[in-house]
Amino acid sequence: MGSFSIWHWLVVLLVVLLLFGSGKISGLMGDLAKGIKSFKQNIKEDDTADASMTAENAPPASGTITGPAATTTASPAPGATTTTTAGTTAGTTGRPAA
Repeated sequence: MGSFSIWHWLVVLLVVLLLFGSGKISGLMGDLAKGIKSFKQNIKEDDTADASMTAENAPPASGTITGPAATTTASPAPGATTTTTAGTTAGTTGRPAA
């Protein structure tokens, strides 16, 4: 009573085929296969991209420091005015400092 016989499954299959048609089911299966292939291809591309990114982000072997810590601060341009402690001038605009 709990299990279905072969006749039950055949009737269910016949109803499904009548409702959806054989062309629509084969089209759905084709779309499913294309989706799986696309998913696998994207996973493979992500793995190769991750491997190349780790090689690019490896620290240099020479021991030199690169990046923001290695840069120096720029000095003001010659002839430019700087902000005073009272905040009266800022640059060459003559407006008070904020």
